[in-house]
Amino acid sequence: MYQPYPPSGQSAGALRPPAPAPVRTAVKVMYVGAAVSAAQLITGLVLIIVDIQAAARGRFLGHNLTQARPLVISAWIVFGLAVVCLWLWMARANTQGRNWARILSTVLFGLATLQLPGAFTQPTSHAGSGATALYYGAIVLFVAAWLLGAAVVWLLWRPASSGFFKPQAFTQAQPRHS
Repeated sequence: MYQPYPPSGQSAGALRPPAPAPVRTAVKVMYVGAAVSAAQLITGLVLIIVDIQAAARGRFLGHNLTQARPLVISAWIVFGLAVVCLWLWMARANTQGRNWARILSTVLFGLATLQLPGAFTQPTSHAGSGATALYYGAIVLFVAAWLLGAAVVWLLWRPASSGFFKPQAFTQAQPRHS
């Protein structure tokens, strides 16, 4: 007799096969991406604080930029934490075999690709050589995060990964009709 639901005591998640090696590797790379994004958050925060102080000494268009510092810092922290959370959320969802997460990971990588040229055209710092070194470090972190994203997308779309992302209804044995 065909049972559409697993017997009590078994979870529906137990029917999904374990994640293949490319998916497990992609998830590990996503965790590294979250760490790199956290480093970007910290580096950017230092740059914002140093640069706003240096720019405010010269006043920008007749305005003192130190008044905007709390807003700029808050926005940077919120955005940076959102990026870290996206890496972690995508890692968890892809581990569970969610096809929408694989697609969303690809879309997010596409958005990062659109931002890539802008990473090389950032304005120079007002704060001197120390901040300039931080700017180059920020560029290196951005490129590193982009490369990690490229690796994740490649791993998630490997033929060995595709079967894992099929809906569960298609992976279960269908009953035979006589």
